[in-house]
Amino acid sequence: MPHNLFRQTTIAVIWDFDKTLIPGYMETPIFRHFDVDEDRFWREVDGLPEFYRKRGLDMISRDSLYLTHMLTYVRHGLFKGLSNALLRELGAALAFHPGLPHFFDVLKNGIAQHPDYAGAEIGVEHYIVSSGLRQMILGSAIAPHVDGVWGCEFVEDIAPPGYLDLEQRRLFAAEPTPREIVAVGYVLDNTTKTRAIFEINKGTNKEPQIDVNAQIKEEDRRIPLRNMIYVADGPSDIPVFSIIKQNGGQPYAVYEPGGAEEFRQVRELQAQGRIFAFGPADYREGSHTFMLIRNGVEQVARRIIADRQRMVGEKIGTPPRHIGDVDPSEAVPAPEQLPLDDA
Repeated sequence: MPHNLFRQTTIAVIWDFDKTLIPGYMETPIFRHFDVDEDRFWREVDGLPEFYRKRGLDMISRDSLYLTHMLTYVRHGLFKGLSNALLRELGAALAFHPGLPHFFDVLKNGIAQHPDYAGAEIGVEHYIVSSGLRQMILGSAIAPHVDGVWGCEFVEDIAPPGYLDLEQRRLFAAEPTPREIVAVGYVLDNTTKTRAIFEINKGTNKEPQIDVNAQIKEEDRRIPLRNMIYVADGPSDIPVFSIIKQNGGQPYAVYEPGGAEEFRQVRELQAQGRIFAFGPADYREGSHTFMLIRNGVEQVARRIIADRQRMVGEKIGTPPRHIGDVDPSEAVPAPEQLPLDDA
């Protein structure tokens, strides 16, 4: 019997970060640390497209403009000494929505401790895919509970022309240079988040020799898109919502409790058919969102078992049965209909 590259028994729960896992934006501790006006910074970022257009630029990457403006603040001394180490340190100040990070462990343990799912080697992995700052996420309280983080990165050292010849002298320099971010190293915006989804799908994060652009059959991908649950907060996540939903996965949206505008946005996403359901960003046990996402994970687990039993039947056939005997594969409960609203 031919073997597939992966068993495809892993469920990936993929999370946006800002407003999904935390209230507001993760950069707030940076502004507090340097005593910089946060509202003014974001107003400046919003004005940059027009600023650059007046100077002859026709194509501007809006999602990453805040990164270059942060570097401008570093160069002008407003964020003096901002390093990757400091970003991690400031990440520890981030406060999460109620129920987190405990809810991540609840989802994992609920599958791992269920005899049917454990027997089928089904497991849950958590991933964060954010257009925010990866180092801050890695320094936050949620980091020990996740299996991978995608986000934007800064570099602190720029390789000069001929750097290969200078490398040995740089490595053993007597006086280390002060650490400070000087350039953008990796950008993840609302569209390129889909690349991260396919890296998880194909398993490049676990098997680096697999290139994300390699042509890989669906049955040889580590985590099928139908095994994915994506949780985010709004319209900027539409590219990922679409990829997940079109391929049989489950997209969900959350909103800030009491936020009328946020509620309207996610309600509209549901009306457009972009998400399955939505709920408040409250992950405490017994909350609507707690039950919504846990039910989604369990539904995927039941479907994996049903798919596996069906595949075994197709590969080796079923033994003769007496009339009236029940086919064991039919004993697996059918996946429940997903809720289509927030009530």
